[in-house]
Amino acid sequence: MTDAAAAAISDAAPRPYWTDRPEAPAPRPALAGRHEADLVVVGAGFTGLWAAWRALERGDAASVVVLEAERVGYGASGRNGGFVASSLTHGLAHGTMVWPDQVGALHEEGERNLADLVASIEAAGIDCDLRRVGKTTLAVEEWQVAGLREAAELGARHGVALELQSRDEVQADIHSPTYLGGLRDRTGTVLVDPAQLAWGMAAELERRGVRIHDGSRVTGLERDGAGVVARTDGGEVLARGAIVATAAYPGPLRRLGSYIMPLYDHVLMTEPLTAAQRESIGWAEGQGLTDAGNQFHYYRPTADGRILFGGWDAVYHRGGRVDAAYEQQGGSHTLLARHFAETFPQLGGVRFTHRWAGPIDSTTRFTAAYGTARGGRVAYAVGHTGLGVGASRFSADVALDLLAGEATSRLRYDIVRRRPFPVPPEPFRNPIIQYTRRSILAADANQGRRNLWLRTLDRFGLGFNS
Repeated sequence: MTDAAAAAISDAAPRPYWTDRPEAPAPRPALAGRHEADLVVVGAGFTGLWAAWRALERGDAASVVVLEAERVGYGASGRNGGFVASSLTHGLAHGTMVWPDQVGALHEEGERNLADLVASIEAAGIDCDLRRVGKTTLAVEEWQVAGLREAAELGARHGVALELQSRDEVQADIHSPTYLGGLRDRTGTVLVDPAQLAWGMAAELERRGVRIHDGSRVTGLERDGAGVVARTDGGEVLARGAIVATAAYPGPLRRLGSYIMPLYDHVLMTEPLTAAQRESIGWAEGQGLTDAGNQFHYYRPTADGRILFGGWDAVYHRGGRVDAAYEQQGGSHTLLARHFAETFPQLGGVRFTHRWAGPIDSTTRFTAAYGTARGGRVAYAVGHTGLGVGASRFSADVALDLLAGEATSRLRYDIVRRRPFPVPPEPFRNPIIQYTRRSILAADANQGRRNLWLRTLDRFGLGFNS
């Protein structure tokens, strides 16, 4: 199986499928010279793009400059699976455990956020293959079936209509011998082409007058009179305020390193399936799929008949280093190819055209960290873990609220007011993360039974996840 898996990925291009297309926009010019704006945004991923978008819509800024170290959508925004979830709390179960008194309001906030996100995309006419197909969570071990049942009961208490599926029902929908049960959610997730969304948002922002500069890494962000100045190697922007949205990548606020664990997530993309191959797996509704385990896969079809298959490994590199050289290291892609073959044995011989990885900005709480710096002139929102595509819009509003100093309804939530528990520094960080990872693997191999260390983390709502 391992040899077959290695062969299946042997010709795969070592870059993200989403951005490896001829319609990718040309790089925008780097910042040059001195400029002024009401707002400067550091980072052109989804959080940064939504910050610029919402600043214009809310009237917080008439002029906005976005500075991106690489290119629009370069990081996690162009490398994810395209799942846009309504949850702001990394799922109802986690939200109930960490914020029991506020989880209902946060659930409603997340549903509004997703609806408004979709409405904005459609109103702007952004063609990003948006699909209202929902998601099915799959039990692939017997112990996970009970977890699906509990999730269905929790959803019902919050008015979420979740369909609990038996083994026969879920296998009739998607033909995999590994499925033992399913939980179908038809409303809490939409699928998108993430790169097309990022590119479309950037183009729409430019039509509205926003200036976006690629290749413009911010090397300094300091107070300047009543505002701030953002400096790059080629120029500077003087603004009334700034928002930092650099995710797992190094940025101008060193303090964010205390909250972020850059975890490398790995993804494969198949070649286009034939009509017979597509028929052999069913999956007529084309919804997103994810396992119910602690170490999990996520997968979905694409507009051109491929299957994206990612997840499982969450690899941390000592010191929290972020380096493109890590993206093809180790055996994670081969492991994914083996898991794909086990999930869909009827697709034997299918090859993968792309294999990629990238750092996810995980926190100990699975949700973002918010705050201000430079005397309140800078706001930040980082640490979206694995559900950031949808939550990024909510985070943009939070950052704008913080920058404006307004006591909005969003700022009353503990998820905003209280930052995640800091990640211990090195040399303690790496052994703690690696031990936690081994403990998670052991739990999945032992009927989900969590050791004392994991139970202690659970008690305080801590951990890590991709």
